[in-house]
Amino acid sequence: MPPPAAGAATRRQDTERAIDALRRIESARITAVLTRLVGDFSAAEELAQDALVAALEQWPTTGVPDNPGAWLTATAKHRAIDLIRREQRYARKLAQLGRELEGERPPGPEELAPALGDAIEDDLLRLVFTACHPVLSTEARTALTLRVIGGLRTDEVARAFLTTEATVAQRIVRAKRTLARAEVPYEVPEGAELVTRLGSVLEVVYLIFNEGYAATAGDDWMRPALCEEAMRLGRLLAGLMDGAAEVHGLVGLMELQASRSAARTGPGGESVLLLDQDRGRWDQLLIHRGLAALDRAWGLATPPGPYTLQAAIAACHARARTAAGTDWVRIAALYTALAERAPSPVVELNRAVALGMAFGPEAGLDLVDQLRDEPSLKAYHLLPAARGDLLARLGRHTEAAAEFERAAALTRNGRERAVLLGRATASAHEAGAGARPDGDAVP
Repeated sequence: MPPPAAGAATRRQDTERAIDALRRIESARITAVLTRLVGDFSAAEELAQDALVAALEQWPTTGVPDNPGAWLTATAKHRAIDLIRREQRYARKLAQLGRELEGERPPGPEELAPALGDAIEDDLLRLVFTACHPVLSTEARTALTLRVIGGLRTDEVARAFLTTEATVAQRIVRAKRTLARAEVPYEVPEGAELVTRLGSVLEVVYLIFNEGYAATAGDDWMRPALCEEAMRLGRLLAGLMDGAAEVHGLVGLMELQASRSAARTGPGGESVLLLDQDRGRWDQLLIHRGLAALDRAWGLATPPGPYTLQAAIAACHARARTAAGTDWVRIAALYTALAERAPSPVVELNRAVALGMAFGPEAGLDLVDQLRDEPSLKAYHLLPAARGDLLARLGRHTEAAAEFERAAALTRNGRERAVLLGRATASAHEAGAGARPDGDAVP
C-alpha cells in the first residue's frame, strides 16, 4: 500500500491532467459567458483562469465533480460577483447575477449545466468573432484565438510558431488593449458585416491549419497539433453556423488535406511529395468526413466560395486511386473558377501547375513565366520550385537545377530545403547524363 504522501501526489497529478484537458475544452465557453456578464474581455479571461486555479486547489481533496464544466462555470460566476461588487458601476449587473445564482454553491452545481445550453453557444460564437476581429493584426488574431478559443497556454502558442513566449504574451496583451480601445462590441455581426467578419475568422483558422500542415520555418515538415486545433475550431464553427457554406467548405478542405498527413513523410522522416505518396496510408475516415462537409457546402453555396472551391480541388486528389488517375482537367477548371472568385498571384501559380499537369508542361510554364516579375512572389519559394518542376518535365534539366537551388535558398523549412536540394542534385545529374561529348545538351 503506497504511503499517504504518494497517494496525494498521484491524486494531484491526475487532477492536473483532468484540469489541463478541461482547460482546452471549457475555458473558451466559460470566458464567453463571463465576457457577456462583466463586459470586459480581459477580466473574463482572468476570471476563467481563477476558476481553474480554484479547481487545482480543491479537486485533489474533494475529487473531480461529476460535471466539472458546470462547476468551473459556477465558480467563475461567483468570482464575477466579487469583481462587480468591487466596481460599483456594475451594480445593476450584480443584481442580475445575484438573482441567477441565488442559493447556488460553487462546488458541484451539476444542476447548472442544462441552464447554460444555447446561451453558451451564442456567447462562444461572439467570442470567436471578437478574437478574430480585423482591427487586430493577423499575428495578434492568431495568437489570441489559440490562447482564448483553443485553450493553448502562451508557451504552447510560442512553440507552435517558433517564437518566444514573451513575444506571444506581448501580442496577446496588445490585442486585448486594441479591442478595448476600439470598443469592439461583443456580438456576432449581421448582414454585410457578417460576411466580412466571417472571412476574418476563417482566415485565422486556415492560417493555423496551414502552419501545421506545411510549417514555414524550423526542421519539422508538419506540426500536427496545429492542424488538429484548426480542425477542432472549424468543427466548432460548423456546429455554431450550420447554414454558412464557407464554414463547411473550410472544414472539408482541412479534413481532406489532413487525410494525407501520414503519407507525407517516409520511414526515415523524409518528405514525400503528393504524387509520390502511398495512397493506402491516406486516412479514409478524414476523407469521408471531408467529402461530407464539401457536399454540405455545395448544397448551401450559390456560387461556391474560395474555401469550397479549394475543398473541391482536394477532393479530386482524394477520389483518385492513383496519381495517374487524378482529374487534372477538373482541377485546372476549379483553379480557374477560384482565380475569378478570389484572384491572387498564389492562386495563379497553383493554376499554372494544374494547367501543366492537365495540358502539358509548356502550358504551365507560360503562365509561371508571366508571374516571375510579380512583386509578392519574389521571395516565395514555391514559384521557382514550380518552374523547376515544369522545366525538368521539358528536359531542361540545367535550368531546372538552378530553379530548385533558388527555391531551397528561399525556404525557411529545413525538411523542405532538403527535398528541393535533392531535386536540384537529381536535375544536375540528368543534365550531366544527357550531355554530348562536345558539351551540348541533348534536346
